Amino acid sequence: MWLEHVNLTVADLDRSAKFYGELLGLKVRWRRESGSADTPAIHLGDDRSYLALFAADPATAQRLAEPQYSRVGFNHVGFVVDDLDAKVKWLNEQGIETEIEAAYEPGRRAYFYDPDGIEVELVEYR
Repeated sequence: MWLEHVNLTVADLDRSAKFYGELLGLKVRWRRESGSADTPAIHLGDDRSYLALFAADPATAQRLAEPQYSRVGFNHVGFVVDDLDAKVKWLNEQGIETEIEAAYEPGRRAYFYDPDGIEVELVEYR
């Protein structure tokens, strides 16, 4: 079993595609341009799985509140990375604060908020 994709609605499609592409080394698999009658979208990933980004309607877009772990619904998305320290360094260079939790067996993890306030977890397994 594996997760094929996750959909995220973002305020700025190109900004988020650049952010996740650089952070996770994801490539554009598919793009639906804004000229379409459908919502503009970009799929980033590989042949097996991907991150689907959809453009929010600027008239109604609002930033997510802090994740609510005690309520039903989405609270964060996690990605496995090979070098957590390198990813945290890159995030910090982008001005993004991270919270590292080293006491996580069988690996380490770091949490942060993406440019739209979506909580993201990066995990490095030993």
